[in-house]
Amino acid sequence: MELRIALLRFPSLMSADAPASDLPALAKQILAIAQQRDLSIVTAESCTAGKLAALLSEAPGAADRLHGAFVTYTKANKTAALGVDARLLSRKSAVCPEVAIAMAQGALARSPASLGVAITGVAGPAPDEDGNPVGLVCLAVARTGRDPVHVERRYGGLGREAVQERAMADALALLIQVAQAD
Repeated sequence: MELRIALLRFPSLMSADAPASDLPALAKQILAIAQQRDLSIVTAESCTAGKLAALLSEAPGAADRLHGAFVTYTKANKTAALGVDARLLSRKSAVCPEVAIAMAQGALARSPASLGVAITGVAGPAPDEDGNPVGLVCLAVARTGRDPVHVERRYGGLGREAVQERAMADALALLIQVAQAD
């Protein structure tokens, strides 16, 4: 079976001065769309360490549409919890589109959800063990019966919290796009 991957291009939703309060609105929006389309969500997170799942859990509809989360901060846990190929991790690093896709697909395969969203990156304050720069983040969404989609972002050295917020905003935007696609 040939694996096809779609790359979506969209501008980051959060400008440098956008307030974090935009995140709850995005979480509410994806859960409303999931409700309308009978979809459900599971997260696979590295550099956001479960913050996306926590954000989603606070929004109306989470009890019906959020199945849970995998926090896989290390390469070893990406392999153990999500089935990400250890050879891929050593060949490409943990921060690349292929790993983000494998994380999203692994989360989807290990839960009853219909949408799996993954975030892997370097929030800072220093580059990771493979030399990936602070602010490099790869995001992916896998949907049952569809090709996975991914984006790569280079937020730069904005600070750990700002990188995490932008990664969550872009992950939610990607989820919204995939959920609305027919």
